[in-house]
Amino acid sequence: MGESNRAWLTLDRTLEFDEETIKSPNLCDQFEQVDLDRIGAWIWDGYNRDKMSRSTWERRMEAAMDLAMQVQKDKTWPWPGCSNVVFPLVTIGALQFSAQAYPQIVQGNRVVRYRVIGSDGGEVRKRATRISRHMSWQVLEEDESWEEQHDRMLINLAIVGCNFMKSYFDASKGYPVDELVMARDLVVDYSAKSIDGAARKTHVLPMYRNEIYERIMQKTYRDVREEAWFNQAPASSMSETPGKDLRQGVANSQPDKASAYTMLEQHVLLDLDKDGYEEPYIGRIEKVSKKLVRLVARVDDERQIQRTREGEIIKITATEYFTKMSFIPSPDGSIYDLGFGIFLGPVNEAVNSGINQLLDNGTMQNSIGGFLGRGAKIRGGVYTMAPWEWKRVDSNGDDLRKNLVPYPERQPSTVMFQLVGLLIDYANRVAGTTDTQIGESPGQNTPAQTYQGMQEQGKQTYKMIFKRVWRSMKQEFKKRYNINRRQLPPTQRFGEGSDFIRKEDYLASPNQVAPVANPNVTSTTMRIAQATAVKQDAMQTPGYDRDEVTRRWLDALDVEGAEALFPGSDKTGPLPNPKMMVEQGKMQIAQAKTKYETQKFQAQLMEDRKVNQAEILKLTAEAAKISAEAKTEGAEHRLKALELILEHRREQDKTMNERIGMLAGMGQEEGEGEQANPPAGGAGGMAPPSGNGSVPGVPA
Repeated sequence: MGESNRAWLTLDRTLEFDEETIKSPNLCDQFEQVDLDRIGAWIWDGYNRDKMSRSTWERRMEAAMDLAMQVQKDKTWPWPGCSNVVFPLVTIGALQFSAQAYPQIVQGNRVVRYRVIGSDGGEVRKRATRISRHMSWQVLEEDESWEEQHDRMLINLAIVGCNFMKSYFDASKGYPVDELVMARDLVVDYSAKSIDGAARKTHVLPMYRNEIYERIMQKTYRDVREEAWFNQAPASSMSETPGKDLRQGVANSQPDKASAYTMLEQHVLLDLDKDGYEEPYIGRIEKVSKKLVRLVARVDDERQIQRTREGEIIKITATEYFTKMSFIPSPDGSIYDLGFGIFLGPVNEAVNSGINQLLDNGTMQNSIGGFLGRGAKIRGGVYTMAPWEWKRVDSNGDDLRKNLVPYPERQPSTVMFQLVGLLIDYANRVAGTTDTQIGESPGQNTPAQTYQGMQEQGKQTYKMIFKRVWRSMKQEFKKRYNINRRQLPPTQRFGEGSDFIRKEDYLASPNQVAPVANPNVTSTTMRIAQATAVKQDAMQTPGYDRDEVTRRWLDALDVEGAEALFPGSDKTGPLPNPKMMVEQGKMQIAQAKTKYETQKFQAQLMEDRKVNQAEILKLTAEAAKISAEAKTEGAEHRLKALELILEHRREQDKTMNERIGMLAGMGQEEGEGEQANPPAGGAGGMAPPSGNGSVPGVPA
């Protein structure tokens, strides 16, 4: 804003910048019509100056957009109807960037997070969780156009290099909105360093007749229903180039009363109180008539104004509505950044020329043309050819063959083909659209680690852009946070009604709000690998919030209904200590081994007792036989020997029976419920020796 432009605005009336001015929905009624016309003309002059400063950028931006949308312009060289291919280098780069960036920015139902700094005892963490859930619900559910706006923003950002998100409270909808503003529609001086520091910025936006009428009735617009410009068809539309719209392939119709007016909303500094300090205002004019329809202060409350004790203004912190989305900063330091359309534009044009020349060369090879000698008695001009068609001439075949000389044959140049391939290869390097990035295989027998390293290296270009987008979205969410602080009711339920948010939750600093996306993660595979590594370490290392680790792991996997699947350990109970689980496992193994050895020993004892009882029965029978025989001295000695052996066997049987009973009792104490004692009849079903175990007819 030059000195001549500032001195040019001279008003008959002054306006104090006080609380009444700040709260007024429209200040136009404070001025006479002559002052309103002066302000409108001054806004138009500032808009025109800024637009002229970026005229070169506009031409480059339009050319970049034509390449991205593959607009075919009429060509007459080397002949009418020649090849007119537009190779999609810029288009592929923009689509690849959008396809990789969008899933990382919008991750499931979590988009916004509120960070917790330091130890808080749980209350700050709960408040941060409420803010994160509420703001995520706002952008995904309440503001239904938010996702669509950001999806479009990413595609346009890759082509043009920058665009803007306008954050404001929409009174007609009753909630905050984020509106995408294309760079062509926000006119700022080309040499401005930042959108916040620009002294003047003009938003070019369409507005229909009914929208203007509604705002007149709401007292936010000046009543212009009797003015000439409002009672006739709009004199111009948003398009600066009337005629054919080559990008859409249609012709612009003549404007009528259903067409939109073009409004200029200028965020500007005006010294309306003539104190020497320019205060922030927003003025809106109709573009063609330059008539001012609205003027408001760009301050929300008195706390944004610093005053001296005498009440004089020291500084005003104006409310900023626009957030700049940046792709690659311009090397010349301008506010308008660069995209693939600018970087790849010259290369894309060269590739287009090379491919079209190769195709035109092929057309020449497939066509018939040349020179006619005087001996050829046929008319000159263009002759068409068709199958089974013969042309009658007056010359004989030999004369005709001698007098028809075709053009010299020139094959397509292999050097040209190689040059086009080289240009495409380097364009892909700039755009980051290498084979591995667009899903093509790098070749057989490529080690997985090598392939992963190639992918990681190929994403370096995108990683730095992701960080800029993340930084811009952080500023966008801070603006939404401040809007909630001003406009939110004391208590609001959201979602399915089970969640609630309080206005006092937004009283803390907005600097801790940020996108949930990680600016260093540029792919779903990388995000899942990172979340899995954290989860594995959390199971081994104490100090992690395992519930939060599990939630982030489920979010990385894009699991639907993760909250229902994992409500948290406070509802399901904590997992057992891994060390205790290991010790319990060892103890169970030892108990099982002991039980196995006990059962094995018990079975062996029962088998030995069975053999011992068989021996007792055998010896008893033998003793009975000897006793029945004649009593001789030899027989008595044998009988006594058998009785000694029987007594030893019976003692063994008694000892084994006691051991078996003791082992069976141990099994019952362990809860096995097994009957270890042998059934009546002894092991193997054999009857034990009767009474004292004596042999009938043989003294005990």
